[in-house]
Amino acid sequence: MPRGNPSPKLAITIDPEVHEKILAAAARDGVSVSAWMTGAAREALQRRAGLAAIAEWEKQHGPFSAEEMDAARRSVRAQLRTPRTVRRPA
Repeated sequence: MPRGNPSPKLAITIDPEVHEKILAAAARDGVSVSAWMTGAAREALQRRAGLAAIAEWEKQHGPFSAEEMDAARRSVRAQLRTPRTVRRPA
């Protein structure tokens, strides 16, 4: 983060079991806990935005059909089988 635009700080309380898992996950990914938490929060917010977009689409066009849902599940399964690269900070 550039010096002229410091990141805001956030103090949170986390369940001890979750805390240990976060530390381990950040270490595995080779990133700081702050970077790992930022990524996790970003993913959660993206999921929420995606679900909201789906709800809005269905409100306008009706629910997805069983065939559309099956196709979406197949697509997600295929994506999960494809290795993703982990982006590490410079």
